[in-house]
Amino acid sequence: MCKFISFVALVVVGISLPAITLAEFSSQSTGKPLRVAIVGLVHGHVAGFLGPALKRSDIQIVGIVEPDQQLAHRYTNQFKLDPQLLYSDVEQMLTTVQPQAVLVYTDTRDHRRVVEAAARHRIPVMMEKPLSVSVEDALAIKRAADAAHIPVLVNYETTWYPSNTAVYHLVRDGALGDIRKVVVHDGHKGPKEINVEPEFLSWLTNPARNGAGALFDFGCYGADLMTWLMQGASPITVTAVTQQLKPEIYPRVDDEATVILTYPKAQAILQASWNWPFDRKDMEVYGETGEAITIRRDDIRVRRHGDAEERQQSAPALTAPYNDSISYLIAVVSGEIRPTGLSALDTNVIVVRILDAARESARIGRTIRLTDR
Repeated sequence: MCKFISFVALVVVGISLPAITLAEFSSQSTGKPLRVAIVGLVHGHVAGFLGPALKRSDIQIVGIVEPDQQLAHRYTNQFKLDPQLLYSDVEQMLTTVQPQAVLVYTDTRDHRRVVEAAARHRIPVMMEKPLSVSVEDALAIKRAADAAHIPVLVNYETTWYPSNTAVYHLVRDGALGDIRKVVVHDGHKGPKEINVEPEFLSWLTNPARNGAGALFDFGCYGADLMTWLMQGASPITVTAVTQQLKPEIYPRVDDEATVILTYPKAQAILQASWNWPFDRKDMEVYGETGEAITIRRDDIRVRRHGDAEERQQSAPALTAPYNDSISYLIAVVSGEIRPTGLSALDTNVIVVRILDAARESARIGRTIRLTDR
């Protein structure tokens, strides 16, 4: 049975914010770890998963699929994994080890293939953002998930930022008035410039495997956050401009993208870049009566009607199962919670609709109306 979520009030530097944690989180399972399989090792975020996961007692890796044996053995050596965990075929692994969940670290193009395979075995899936390279694939993923009655989750780093959740609650509670403008900045110097792994760089810079360049890699964050803030509403129009500021490094994909979304009474500007001088993932939300700006993961600046200036404050901490992707996955698979918001499949189908329209808008140089697609 799902536990009810109990919210309490917190007062942070004079601003009343609802709590964003479960009053209590307990697994309905027998206490055994969740048995998960990894499909793909070409996505560099897998290293960020393996480090924490191998130190936890509530999750157990029971299989790893990676056709590139050299890459597979590099990871087994780096993380001291049992080579017997390795498989080269998804279907063989699913049939042999029967995991309780599949974690996907392939390129984005392969997400559909993996979800459809997992759905045949009725196994839940969590993948790295974004959901897919096209609307066609996003809808195929949704059909497979719905038919198998399995959750499909999309993991974004920014989902676990207390700052984003604090701003969301300010918006939801009307503390800023109705949203009028949102500006989201995401990116870094560029994948090559920050020395991502060669297997990661190979597909990030391939439009067929990534969907685009910076547009898909970082534009998805803003599309996800805006869809969440707008309670699942789709924009009316999508207008995008992309550039290749470094064609000598990224000859096949964009490295700079700006996307404008319009809603009946609001607008969003998504700035995705492989050209920022520093890493950044932050958001500005402007309402009728106030504004809130995130500062990295843990802080926000807020100004409301009557305030002479902004006030900076720490965002309330997130607690399990809303504080990290592993805890969230366990809670969803065990039935403790239903996926909603940033990680949910319905949200991320809209995200792909936005990205797909943005790619087309940039290609033809015109605004795209989502209602016409």
